[in-house]
Amino acid sequence: MKYEKSECLKDKSYFFAIRIVRFYQFSKDERREFIFSKQVLRSGTSSGTMVEEAMQGESKMDFIHTLSIANKEANETRYWIRLLKDTDFIDEKLSQSLIYDLEELIKLLVSIIKTTKNFNLK
Repeated sequence: MKYEKSECLKDKSYFFAIRIVRFYQFSKDERREFIFSKQVLRSGTSSGTMVEEAMQGESKMDFIHTLSIANKEANETRYWIRLLKDTDFIDEKLSQSLIYDLEELIKLLVSIIKTTKNFNLK
């Protein structure tokens, strides 16, 4: 089960990063928005890199710590997307779509972190 969840997490974080790169390209080219979009690019792709790094963790605590950073980056990304929507740089439909994918990623991260922590206690 852990292997399946880990592979699902890797896939979701990678495909979300692809969406973020495409979003950044759109924002830069079509909207001429650079500052906030760059923040979304940084945090939105960082989650995926942290997931990949966590899979190579030296210990369970390292694994948990690195996934916790990925979770923080995902939550930061949610903030930037909300800010872009609320300042009318992106529309409701795009923000909802991005946040929906982000929420799935966050739920999976939290689930794996909790499961791993509970496994450590037993």
